[in-house]
Amino acid sequence: MQSVPLLDLKAQYTTIRDEVTEAINRVVESQYFILGPEVKALEEEIAAYSGCRFGIGVSSGTDALLVSLMAIGIGPGDEVITTPYTFFATGGCISRLGATPVFVDIDPYTYNINPEQIKAAVTERTRAILPVHLYGQVADMDPIMAAAKRHNLYVIEDAAQAIGSEYKGRRAGSIGYLGCFSFFPSKNLGGYGDGGMVVTNDPDLAGQVRRLRNHGAQPKYYHQYIGGNFRLDAIQGAALRVKLKYLDSWTEGRQRNAATYRRLFAEAGLVAKPSTVECLQNGCLAAGDHATCNLQLAAPPQVVMPTELSDYRHIYNQFVIRAPHRDALMAYLKKRNIGCEIYYPVPLQLQECFADLGYQAGDLSVSECAAKQTLALPIYPELTDEMQQAVVNAVAEFYQ
Repeated sequence: MQSVPLLDLKAQYTTIRDEVTEAINRVVESQYFILGPEVKALEEEIAAYSGCRFGIGVSSGTDALLVSLMAIGIGPGDEVITTPYTFFATGGCISRLGATPVFVDIDPYTYNINPEQIKAAVTERTRAILPVHLYGQVADMDPIMAAAKRHNLYVIEDAAQAIGSEYKGRRAGSIGYLGCFSFFPSKNLGGYGDGGMVVTNDPDLAGQVRRLRNHGAQPKYYHQYIGGNFRLDAIQGAALRVKLKYLDSWTEGRQRNAATYRRLFAEAGLVAKPSTVECLQNGCLAAGDHATCNLQLAAPPQVVMPTELSDYRHIYNQFVIRAPHRDALMAYLKKRNIGCEIYYPVPLQLQECFADLGYQAGDLSVSECAAKQTLALPIYPELTDEMQQAVVNAVAEFYQ
């Protein structure tokens, strides 16, 4: 029985060990551990890679979001429109500043924020829109930017899972006012610890983020603003510069693996038909217990593949399927030593800490449905064909 981990960072590390060791040793020899020339070089390289003028290295993807919101002056009384189907930091950073996250539902195919629902959510207190480019595919940004322009709102892109992804020829992070990346180790471009970056084409916003990441000081020890300690370590900067050189080839590996999954699932007769996929917007969402959902009733059971839109570059931070009897399938796969994970089991509007916002079960039904049906399978570039076949075989065996 072949074991297939959800992610194998050791497999990646063995291919770049000498380069990473040399880069880290360079930092140790310099004894320049916070910011410095390695971070500055990484900032320039990430900015160029993302089609932006400026990059500002920060301590994590969460802090990239937080300092970006601070840079545009988000605070008590403000509202920020965002998606509930995301990692907690997206909504948490809004609340940390005393502002109110306003959650609108997602598109059932891409899992990204539904631009049509943004229009109705705008109030006189709205200051910004915070779309998330989930799983490595950019949200539908043209209507989002149009809504922002119409109402004079900022747009901050949460591109934590989407570095290098593209929307109509534009890179993630370059479309809104500010873009936020995460270098958490499991990301497509992951460091050896926490790290993040803010990118922008606006020199004033770049300067403000740069001040705020260092306690609001400019010059040193002179503080016009209250910021935080959001600085990026030089060791992370040096290691990430090594890995950035390989990012496009790793992305191509993930894309190949996604295509292989599609072929293998099709050969196994497990790919959902269009009529079944349609239930995501019809019966599945109409039935509170999903009892009439075609995804559950299909015989044989059918799995919905990720949607990859034309004019987009999907980088597959995750390969997420919809599956009938998802929880039982996950338990079966883990018993077979097949890595899998739920991203995310509880939408933000139903998290206990956001209970005071007044959302009820059923308010944002598309995100709730996705939370009950989605499952991420291994997609990292070092996967072999045999490993992917083992994953699909295990899924097929579960549904026999």
